[in-house]
Amino acid sequence: MGLLLMVLATVLFASMHSMVRYAGGDLHPFVLVFFRNFFSLLVVIPLIMRVGRGALKSSHYSLLFLRGVIGITAMLTWFYGLVHVPITEATTLSFTAAIFTALSAIIFLGERVRFRRWAAIGCGFIGVLVVLRPSTDNFNPVMLIILFSAMFWALSITLIKHMSKTDTSTSLVAWMSIILTVLSFPLALYYWQWPVGEQWLWLMAIGVLGSLGHLCMVRALSLADITAVMSIDFFRLVWSALIGVYFFGDQMQLATWLGAAIIFASGLYIIFRESEVRGGQVH
Repeated sequence: MGLLLMVLATVLFASMHSMVRYAGGDLHPFVLVFFRNFFSLLVVIPLIMRVGRGALKSSHYSLLFLRGVIGITAMLTWFYGLVHVPITEATTLSFTAAIFTALSAIIFLGERVRFRRWAAIGCGFIGVLVVLRPSTDNFNPVMLIILFSAMFWALSITLIKHMSKTDTSTSLVAWMSIILTVLSFPLALYYWQWPVGEQWLWLMAIGVLGSLGHLCMVRALSLADITAVMSIDFFRLVWSALIGVYFFGDQMQLATWLGAAIIFASGLYIIFRESEVRGGQVH
């Protein structure tokens, strides 16, 4: 059941990302970010009401705000990149979040890392170079914004790891939805466009699919081993590639798939080693 839920999560995320790219043809990415957070908040509000005041209880209010600033930076750059980079390349580079998470845990949480995980981190960045192809005419500078987004997602994940020791998942999700909605509004206001017609449907779908995708992923992680669950995440690239080819006319690039395999394998190995360490199997 955990693996099936993760497959469903990859379908939901890939669908949401394709809708962001489609809607980004008419609406500014920052406007999309606000409505994504706003409609996600509407999905979360019933959960907050059911749990009660305890849903907003936290031991780290200052860190929640910091996570919100980091999270909104990651989301703004991610949506901007999705609108301007082929969805397959964007999805591939998003896999580097696992690599950046390992680095941020080393820097900010003082985690000890041995040679094999350092080697996996190094291989992951080799995969990044394969995808970017910086010395060729195919290099797209906007892909660096995707990397920047992945780095900030990693910082956000690192903060979640720290805060989840004392805060409930309901509290973390509720505060993230509230803070992201508030922080994204002034930025959206600068580029404001009122959605018209079917654009409202796309925006609602982006918010709902994003929330459902995260719920499916969190539930999958609670039902199955993290390494097994995250190995399914590669399907997100498969769905994104199919959507990119059939709906946006993107071309399949061999370098992208080769780089994706290297990046994903490196990230999965890092996750595997971290789970072994937490399980006490290695020291």
